[in-house]
Amino acid sequence: MLQSVCSCETSAPRGNLVQQTLDPMTFSDFKLAQPIMEAVRALGFTEPTPVQAQAIPLMMENRDVIGSAQTGTGKTAAFGLPILTHLGQRASGGPRALVLVPTRELALQVSEALISFAQFTDLRVSVFYGGVGYGKQLAALKEGTDVIVATPGRLLDHLSRGALKLNSIRYLVLDEADRMLDMGFLPDVRKIINQVPRQRQTSLFSATIPSEIESLIKWMMDSPVVIQIGARYSPADTVNHWLFPVAASQKPELLKALLRKAAYESAIVFCRTKHGADRVGRLLKASQHRVAVLHSNFSQRERDQALAGFRDGRFKVLVATDIAARGLDVADVSHVINYDVPQHPEDYVHRIGRTGRAQSKGEAMTIMAAEDTQHVRAIERLIGRGIPREKVEDFSYEYTRLFDEGKKGPQAQPSGRVRGVRLSGGYYFGHVKSRR
Repeated sequence: MLQSVCSCETSAPRGNLVQQTLDPMTFSDFKLAQPIMEAVRALGFTEPTPVQAQAIPLMMENRDVIGSAQTGTGKTAAFGLPILTHLGQRASGGPRALVLVPTRELALQVSEALISFAQFTDLRVSVFYGGVGYGKQLAALKEGTDVIVATPGRLLDHLSRGALKLNSIRYLVLDEADRMLDMGFLPDVRKIINQVPRQRQTSLFSATIPSEIESLIKWMMDSPVVIQIGARYSPADTVNHWLFPVAASQKPELLKALLRKAAYESAIVFCRTKHGADRVGRLLKASQHRVAVLHSNFSQRERDQALAGFRDGRFKVLVATDIAARGLDVADVSHVINYDVPQHPEDYVHRIGRTGRAQSKGEAMTIMAAEDTQHVRAIERLIGRGIPREKVEDFSYEYTRLFDEGKKGPQAQPSGRVRGVRLSGGYYFGHVKSRR
């Protein structure tokens, strides 16, 4: 049975809704261990975020928790601080906490956060992910570790080699569980959980909670409490959304125009494919933008260098596939531009979650060709709102494809007088029709 604690205008996933009014809190109210509190102060944490205010007390009581909140709201601290408090000091006998994440980037970011939370303890945090050698990871296992942050594939590799056992795990976290679903990791996750003792505290944190993982929740969790921060699948209220309808052939020029007009501090441009990201990266470099490209064809070292350069300001634009839509923790991203509309509407929420983080303002711009109309409508249904259509001043729009709602795709039209289909916001995908 699920019990829900809701702090939003929409209901949490299935369960009994418990309305809870939270008085203003500080981290000292949570009764965290003294070394953990020292780290909290050293990191400059003051008031907990809503997900932290609700999750930490529950996890301190060893309750199973499902946390649903937008990215950038502090989910890592929400599970990390109470788990590290429970662990106390180093202990022999194998790792006692396991955090499963979908990507190498998120594994690194979560492990770095946990290490900073544990800086005044003797606890050890190790990170395991693919794309690199086994040497350092095996050495960490040999030396002993208290917390493992891992991607499912690499963790299974260690388990199959006999280098690791999970029979001492007492705290299990699934971070970005919906992304694991998207990436096909759920069978691997089930294999891993089958090797973890049943007597444990389990928590699941994610920006969205798809209905497809409810069976996994029922199987692996014991009467979890659901924390819902913000509307399900809703983007952060701090982000402004804009759609820019344009002919597909004009997308490259419109992208350059958007970047010229936007007073961006740093921007992420999302593309649907690796080859598309490479093409857009070359386009922007030729236009004198300071650009890094990130997708799965790059080595781990190249990906780390791209992210480091983007974080420290050497690169102002990061062109990426959806590998970067989840788990990237980059502060002060002012703009997200969807060069390609995502095919899965949930990915829209995750992409634009890279901006407007931690109550800062952000801009999300989506370039929309005629053939993207159905995907855009699916996004608008998912987030429960329409996205305003806009135009860039001084940009010459040439709509050359007609979107016919009654047909599967765009249809070519002969030259002549403009004929078009009106979209919401007063804009047209049009074609010219010959005069007779």
